[in-house]
Amino acid sequence: MERFLGALIEHYGGAFPLWLAPVQVMVLPIADRHNEYAEKIAAELKKQELRVEVDARREKIGAKIRDAQMQKIPYMLIVGEKEVEAGTVAVRQREKGDLGTMTLAAFQAEAQKTVDNRG
Repeated sequence: MERFLGALIEHYGGAFPLWLAPVQVMVLPIADRHNEYAEKIAAELKKQELRVEVDARREKIGAKIRDAQMQKIPYMLIVGEKEVEAGTVAVRQREKGDLGTMTLAAFQAEAQKTVDNRG
């Protein structure tokens, strides 16, 4: 088993595809006042059986994004004042970078399609 896992890690260089990643989505609130919305987003994604974490540390958003990139998290959802008011999320993908703002339902559909296609 260890050899198989070692081969997988070596093959992907630690940057696992969405369907295989231990943490598939990291929700990054910009400020403490956005933590409640971030937790709500995470709860909705967990209902879809996605592996989600919220980075609620008191760090600047740039540091949170950099840390998620270093951890090779496939998707980062950034939530701030505009996203809370509009009920949306700002999406970043590990390879493609900023994908723009979308509704949670649109992101869920995209993530599910990627998981179903083993992408």
